[in-house]
Amino acid sequence: MSKLWKSLIPILVAVAVWAIPTPHGLEPYAWQYFSIFVGVVVALILEPITAAAVGLVGVVLCASLMLVPADPAPSKPQASKASAAVPAKADAIKSVVSAPATPEAAKPAAPAPSRVDAAKPAIPAAVAERKDGDKPVATATSAEKRADKPADKPVVKKPKPADEIRWALAGFSNSTVWLIFVAFMFALGYEKTGLGKRIALVFIKTLGKRTLGLGYAVALADLALAPFMPSNTARSGGTIFPIIKNIPALYGSTPDNEPRKIGGYLMWTALAATSVTSSMFLTGLAPNLLAVSLVEKAIGIKFSWMEWFTAFAPVGVVLFLAVPWLTYVLYPPTLKVSADAPRWATDELAELGPISRHELIMAGLAVLALLGWIFGGDYLDATLVALTALTLMVLTGVITWEDLTGHKQAWNVLIWFATLVTLADGLAKVGFLKWFATASAGAMVGYSPTTVMVLLLVLFFVVHYLFASSTAHVTALLPVFLTTAAAIPGINMRIMAMLLCLSLGLMGIITPYATGPSPIYYGSGYIGRKDFWVQGFLFGAIFLGALILIGVPYLMGMAG
Repeated sequence: MSKLWKSLIPILVAVAVWAIPTPHGLEPYAWQYFSIFVGVVVALILEPITAAAVGLVGVVLCASLMLVPADPAPSKPQASKASAAVPAKADAIKSVVSAPATPEAAKPAAPAPSRVDAAKPAIPAAVAERKDGDKPVATATSAEKRADKPADKPVVKKPKPADEIRWALAGFSNSTVWLIFVAFMFALGYEKTGLGKRIALVFIKTLGKRTLGLGYAVALADLALAPFMPSNTARSGGTIFPIIKNIPALYGSTPDNEPRKIGGYLMWTALAATSVTSSMFLTGLAPNLLAVSLVEKAIGIKFSWMEWFTAFAPVGVVLFLAVPWLTYVLYPPTLKVSADAPRWATDELAELGPISRHELIMAGLAVLALLGWIFGGDYLDATLVALTALTLMVLTGVITWEDLTGHKQAWNVLIWFATLVTLADGLAKVGFLKWFATASAGAMVGYSPTTVMVLLLVLFFVVHYLFASSTAHVTALLPVFLTTAAAIPGINMRIMAMLLCLSLGLMGIITPYATGPSPIYYGSGYIGRKDFWVQGFLFGAIFLGALILIGVPYLMGMAG
């Protein structure tokens, strides 16, 4: 495809979506924003210009058109009983997403009249409201009633130029964005000191005869760290990636020369493995902990660490053991066997000589960061730990300030991911995500409880294509899906909530921006644009299929 067509197609797609009449229940500015977002996603797939530039164009266009409403000013306290019992939500748009349902939502009830929010499509009564005794489920409607707001629609504050630039730059203050940046600096430190090459040679000396063996070594390294590191960006991007990045070059595989020889295989295996381990352990992914908290607030159900692990174990063990082999089959390396590699690695290690001072410093800083990520969560944010290590890398001479400012790849990924985080956040701010979730869930009425559970799980998984953050996904949609499911008779809410939560790590495989490590491995240059989207779809389908075909029957059997 010519560059001209690659440039025209995203524009034509965005214009075509914009021209479609705004769906019922959605504000015109929300649909216009969505049309631009679709155009950005198409441009990311075709890449007429670099991905970072695509994201920047999307943010600048949406901000210039002033499509994102401003955050409302805090409202004055209400004097009524309802408002005394439940504090009024100042941000009406955010409240319908973040306001969780009450624990009583999961209990059976008698019907009661409900006023449906004008900002969402008509939903059958079975979904729109369910009661426990005399207490209705906390929906957008009941949230408004509690706040004693006479208007059916939330009041939207017209944005000012200052509001739009604040929104446009918000992604650059996202902690995950900077954690990704520091991961590239760690990789630079490993490379410049020679420590990365030394560790890579040890890997090859031990397991280098077969590429598949290296794949399992990478996966096992992630598994060993996953229970203790809630940040998969720190675990995979900050610890695994800087080491394995040095392996392909030793086999003559670089982003510009035979990337599929071994580099693409190792990078994809690392990303797929961390997606599985992120779902395997409650503490393997930070949004897991947030999800458990939201579940408890929304429907009064608690999940322990062991219950989480036991629930995912049948799915997780199968997927974890299969990932290196599946990658070997679906995204095969051209170099499969290298019988002389261990002997060659031994000779190279001897030539490197004893470990240098800078290597020891880099190793010490890496261990310091690892300990901070594992044990310092109550005192320091994971990104602050990484920035501290980066500062020490500069002060000790592991890397220079010129190295940091001249690392184009790192700055490129930072701009790209920051703009995508901003664009994804905009979908929630304009109200599109809530409208989409409630409209889709309303269409499921009439199916069996098991079918509805599966459909909700699939929808929850697939809609992650619109997100550049698992945390944003959980915050925006998990309460909506839980409230919807709780209103449908016959659904086992414990199983439903567990399935939604267990999918959070797995969905990180589907796009180059789905989770923190994704842009790191995509930015390495070993996995082509088309390959990433195709493999993301295939592995996403496999992961979701395993959760449905193994997880659903297993959890239902455990529940009796």
